[in-house]
Order: sequence, then structure tokens, then C-alpha cells
Amino acid sequence: MKALVQRVRAARVLVEGRTVGEVGRGVCVLLGVAAGDGAAEAEKLARKVALLRIFENEAGKFDRSLLDVSGAALVVSQFTLLADSKRQKGTRPDFSGAARKGAGRAALRVLLRGAPRARRAGRDLASSAPGWSSRSRTTAP
Repeated sequence: MKALVQRVRAARVLVEGRTVGEVGRGVCVLLGVAAGDGAAEAEKLARKVALLRIFENEAGKFDRSLLDVSGAALVVSQFTLLADSKRQKGTRPDFSGAARKGAGRAALRVLLRGAPRARRAGRDLASSAPGWSSRSRTTAP
């Protein structure tokens, strides 16, 4: 499983001109699910994203997490993160390491369910849970 995490003031996903997911301050997570990834990997990644200290405090130091700032996460399925260009023939990357469409969606659901249950210093994230939204439009081979 690979994730590309970007801090955002606001983010949204449009499909055919219609908003299908959006968040305010927080992160946009492009998520690549590999073949064989399961619930354990998704829960571990959810905790990691929620606890990344990538937000500034009053002194300008990056020591606040998504939870600390009551931020939100927009998670977008992106199988291309698992492209292997080392083994490519010609100019076509190899996506065989990516999970199939159904498996990728299942892992995404586990990630979204696991995020609010992550723990930090005994604090249940559900009590101060950031909004977790997803857009799962996978077109994996």
C-alpha cells in the first residue's frame, strides 16, 4: 500500500462536473492498494496518516497532526502509484502489482473505517475524529 499525502486548505473531487468528495482544511490522500494488502495494512496506514505531524503550531514549527488541528482527509483511490517502470517494455509501465478493482475498494473501505479508531496516547480518534471522505473510482487492470 502506498499513499501520497498532501496538506490542503480545501480539496474536492469532481466527476463529470459533479462534486463526489470534498474536505476543508486537512489532507488529500492518493491511495495505491497493492495486491495482497489487507485490513492490517489499511489500519496501520490510517493511523500513520492521522498522526503525521505536518501542520504548523503557533511558532511555525511542524508538530501538529491531522487530529490536533481537527482536520479532514479526502482519500482518492489511485492505482497508478504502484506503477513499476523498471520492468517496463517500451514506454508502458507495469501495473500488475496493483490490487484488482474489487480488492482495492475493500482496502479503501477498511482504511476509512480504521481511521477513526486509530489511537493516540489513549485517545479515541472517534471523539475528535477528522472527517474522512473517499472517492473510490478505481480503473485498475
